[in-house]
Amino acid sequence: MANRNWTDLIPDAVTIILFFMAVVGLMTWIIPAGQFEMTTTETGREVVSPGTFERGESNPQGVTSFLLAPFSGLVAAASIIAFVFMVGGAFKVVQATGAINAGLRGIVGLSVRFPRFKAYLLALLMLLFSLGGATFGMSEEVLVFVLITIPLAIKMGYDSITGVAIPFVGAGAGFAGAFLNPFTVGIAQGIAEVPVFTGIGYRLLVWAIFTFLAIWYVLRYMKSIDGKAERSLMYAVDKDRDLSEFEGNQEKLSVRHVGVLGILVAALVILVVGVTQMDWYIPEISALFFALGLASAVVGGMGIKKTSDAFVKGAEEMVLAAIVIGFARGILVLAEDGQIIHTMLNWAASLADGLPAYISVQLMFILQSFLNFFVPSGSGQAALTMPIMAPLSDLLEISRQTAVLAFQLGDGISNLIIPTSGVVMAILAIAKIPYHIWFKWVWKLLLIFTIAAMLLLIPPVVFFEYL
Repeated sequence: MANRNWTDLIPDAVTIILFFMAVVGLMTWIIPAGQFEMTTTETGREVVSPGTFERGESNPQGVTSFLLAPFSGLVAAASIIAFVFMVGGAFKVVQATGAINAGLRGIVGLSVRFPRFKAYLLALLMLLFSLGGATFGMSEEVLVFVLITIPLAIKMGYDSITGVAIPFVGAGAGFAGAFLNPFTVGIAQGIAEVPVFTGIGYRLLVWAIFTFLAIWYVLRYMKSIDGKAERSLMYAVDKDRDLSEFEGNQEKLSVRHVGVLGILVAALVILVVGVTQMDWYIPEISALFFALGLASAVVGGMGIKKTSDAFVKGAEEMVLAAIVIGFARGILVLAEDGQIIHTMLNWAASLADGLPAYISVQLMFILQSFLNFFVPSGSGQAALTMPIMAPLSDLLEISRQTAVLAFQLGDGISNLIIPTSGVVMAILAIAKIPYHIWFKWVWKLLLIFTIAAMLLLIPPVVFFEYL
């Protein structure tokens, strides 16, 4: 018992969602039922009609309803769950070709050959990781890359914090400002009934700003310890660190790897064209990712067995996300059957009544950041909150696109620090960085990100309708 970390006492995402499911079930016995009138927009989307709320007959949900809710949620979220499995499997195939690792090692080799440009090369690495976070939701994959970037950073005269920041902060900035992340933007837009991956223009601006801030912050720290190792927060650990534990596969970039990376880039370009010009939705996007996996396997020289194993493994890694999505939808099922959703929406709207939209959207952002501590899963939090946030945004006269942006920013920024995140704690364990030291280093960046996010949420609700 003495060796247990306090984070072991924090319940996992599924347990938390089941708790919320029980709470919502109890709420159906307490909160009066109610209903807004619904209107249909020109695009065919049903939205809440403000000022039409009326009380209705209560329909409290009992034990049987609670036990049925997870199954009903999984059925209701079937298309999104299938999408998650397809994307997870496809990207695992791409990763299994070794192309991403080899490409990274190629950049690492350049830093050794041209030491005068090492800071710029590390900035380039951060940019690439940010693209990974922005396009395919790079998160858990960072665990692999820190095994490369930690010894790289130390050998270049920096420290393990720099080694962690390159992939983790880079991918985190991209994740928060994502423009093509299927696990946050894609799922949230799907639930909010917004065409998937629309609004990419403004999101590209958000991504660029977040990436710039991340690179600036890390380079500023690198400059402060370059040649002055004793200034590092990890000096005592790094000077005695055995780097042999980080040695791994030294496979060089091959023609096949270049081909796979080219296919990946081409798939992302096709994705942008498909969703913006051909009204692609979840089925078409899933098919594109499946094609990406197959093409990568062929060009990467993978056999049928290896390809199949990689795809299955990638899908397996998405099981928890799928369960979280389905169970979170089960909460919505209970609330819908109990007819309390519109009552809660009416209450939330009354709290923000009279407030300018640019203030209301900040409250949505803060709420999403708070909830991420309890549900540190982008897809899970989207499934849990967007069914409420989307119609709430209608009542507050904030576009659903902006509600999705508030969600992704609130979810993404706090991902760099929340101790309930398995990724955060695993990366710090690999790097041997105590949590309090990481917190001391990263909190200023989180403050900068938060201020930037709140400012970036203003233009969509003040100057133009964010579509």
